[in-house]
Amino acid sequence: MTKNSFLFVSILLFAAGCGSGNVGLSGKVYFSDDNSPVTNGTVCFETDTYLARATIKPDGTYVTGSVQQTDGLPPGTYRVYISGANKVSGQDKDGNDIYEPLIDEKFADGTSSGITIEATSTKKGFDISVDRYVPPKKK
Repeated sequence: MTKNSFLFVSILLFAAGCGSGNVGLSGKVYFSDDNSPVTNGTVCFETDTYLARATIKPDGTYVTGSVQQTDGLPPGTYRVYISGANKVSGQDKDGNDIYEPLIDEKFADGTSSGITIEATSTKKGFDISVDRYVPPKKK
């Protein structure tokens, strides 16, 4: 077996092992002020050595994924952070679209969000309440 073949087989075995025993965690992300859904963005679940993501759908729901989009995440304790933005009209000086955050910036970091979850085989749903982004007042 060549070195490249061994590496390829090792990666396949690792990827196959990632899905077994994973927790199929899903839920809804909503705003704390009126319980309306966050309509787009990403929910991230992290440890010091692992990261899983979930795309927020227009109805606010998400399903976690690590190797694949909905394959769950290994059991454990995770810091959670959330991001989301809406495109606003116009472009910046370089011609890039301009986006405005949907969610208060404290939720964009696993430490400052204050949200953790213990993912277990019995924990399947995890709804997340976030505060809206409030633009700074112009002087």
